[in-house]
Amino acid sequence: KSLGNFTTIRDALAQHRPEEIRYFMIASHYRSPLSYSASNLQSAKSGLERFYTALRDLPEAKELDDNHYEQRFIDKMDDDFNTPEALAVLFELTREINRHKENNTALAAQYGSLLKRLAGVLGLLQDNPNNFLQNDKDVDTAKVEALILARKQARAEKNWGESDRIRNELAAMNIVLEDSANGTTWRKEN
Repeated sequence: KSLGNFTTIRDALAQHRPEEIRYFMIASHYRSPLSYSASNLQSAKSGLERFYTALRDLPEAKELDDNHYEQRFIDKMDDDFNTPEALAVLFELTREINRHKENNTALAAQYGSLLKRLAGVLGLLQDNPNNFLQNDKDVDTAKVEALILARKQARAEKNWGESDRIRNELAAMNIVLEDSANGTTWRKEN
């Protein structure tokens, strides 16, 4: 504290979402020291973005009867509350969701339900995926939505130049567009 190299919880919450701080804290074993830094908080945000991106656009579904991932998660947590290893299991589950998302949405949704429940044990993934991915203090959501709508109109009119110009404008704002059969979604890129 005498060196001025500390951050209060209030200051941390002013700069980062509570879920990002929670992820940052559980990404290290409880017996290990934490190194609070902008890059470590950015890593926490990126990890959460991977989870939420996998969950985006999945319908509600019952969980799988297969408890392979759940048992591995429990084993890691029972092993001296090893949250970093438990998070690794959640990332494996995320890869499984992404693997099935295009070809078998129902199966991906079942894995997604399991991911949400297991992550909920750690207090993670309690937000709506689109809310998390689009909620950023530095983004004018209304402007982004208006530009996406204008781009959609330009594409409908086959005005590819205008469509590309709008995409580039959004890219300059660090907005990533993801077009799919269900429409266009977006997220703020770091």
